[in-house]
Amino acid sequence: MSRDPNESVTPAESAHVSKPHAPPTDDESVYYAGSPFFGGKPEQVIVLGVLGTLLLFSPIIIRVLAHRWPPGWMAIALEVAGVIVWLVPLFITKAVRYRITNYRIDYERGVVSKNINTLELWHVEDLSFHQSFLDRLIGIGTIRVMSHDDTMPNLTMRGLPDARKIFEQLKQRVIAVKRQTGVLKLDTGT
Repeated sequence: MSRDPNESVTPAESAHVSKPHAPPTDDESVYYAGSPFFGGKPEQVIVLGVLGTLLLFSPIIIRVLAHRWPPGWMAIALEVAGVIVWLVPLFITKAVRYRITNYRIDYERGVVSKNINTLELWHVEDLSFHQSFLDRLIGIGTIRVMSHDDTMPNLTMRGLPDARKIFEQLKQRVIAVKRQTGVLKLDTGT
């Protein structure tokens, strides 16, 4: 039986209408959105950058060392290889993207095709932070998220700028979200 759209709903009837979800108590705010620095792999990007530079300048290097220019086809092949190797870090950098908010982490992968996984913060079991010596010099860090999410039980976010601040925000938000959803686990001592 359908209701006439012009017919009013009585207060007794509206009390029986249930809402599927309660409205959130606060708005979603973004802690970080973007690609990790050098795709989270600074060592790999630096090595590829050096290799690409060597390939680009290899005709000149051959000229200096062998006292003659390489054949034209070889010079072109080396230049093309150098450009390709230079483009690989760009693809590495743009292949991963994170969006970290106060309710979830979106993990996007791919350059041509895209895959996006979402990890709700109430699924998070534990967080860890790591910063190598090179990471400290560059100002990046790694946050590892362990969860009981079926699709993403372990998420390692490398190359995040100001990662310590994001880590601290996530620690506090995981507890707050678990309290809001009623899934806060209490540790009991024996």
